[in-house]
Amino acid sequence: MSEGDGPAGREHDGVGHRARLRQRLADGGPDALLDHELVEYLLALAIPRRDTKPLAKALLHRFGGFGGLMTADWRALAREPGMGDTSVAAIKIAQAAALRLLKAKVVEQPVLSSWDALLDYLRADMAFLTVERVRVLHLNSRNMLIRDEHMGDGSVDEAAIYTREVIRKAIDLGSTALILVHNHPTLLNRSRWITHKHAESLGHSRIFGLA
Repeated sequence: MSEGDGPAGREHDGVGHRARLRQRLADGGPDALLDHELVEYLLALAIPRRDTKPLAKALLHRFGGFGGLMTADWRALAREPGMGDTSVAAIKIAQAAALRLLKAKVVEQPVLSSWDALLDYLRADMAFLTVERVRVLHLNSRNMLIRDEHMGDGSVDEAAIYTREVIRKAIDLGSTALILVHNHPTLLNRSRWITHKHAESLGHSRIFGLA
């Protein structure tokens, strides 16, 4: 989709509004802006000569709120009217920065003593997905995170988990414990059964423990 600047490239009438948003952000921090204002300003960095408020509101409505928008698939974002590669990249780089910040809190101390930080990181990445995602967290002997392995995405109610591949990666990394994580957009009970089944298989390998 085109990310044009509008008729004849003229500046839109909201330039003053954007300046006021910037000042509110400077004075009050992120809580000073509403969700649509955060997205509006973020998109404005990618599309500086266009009024991005209508687009921001449309995207939040389409993806069910701020979390759904930030975690939306690149291709799904690109299909939205008014969104091109530059504006999609603006959304995804904001998500990447947020995840990097949350992950930093996890890797700085043993996982089991920073459980809330781990959950915050995982929720930010997976809570709003419409498909199942599988992650394996590899820990060392001090329960420090040494690798967050994204094993793949599936459909709305299933995702493939290959126990042999998990064990092989654990051996390569020298993992002494694993945390198997996945979300479950639907069919909660079935998803838990799958998790338990694979946890049992991994436990029987006797190579490492399951945290």
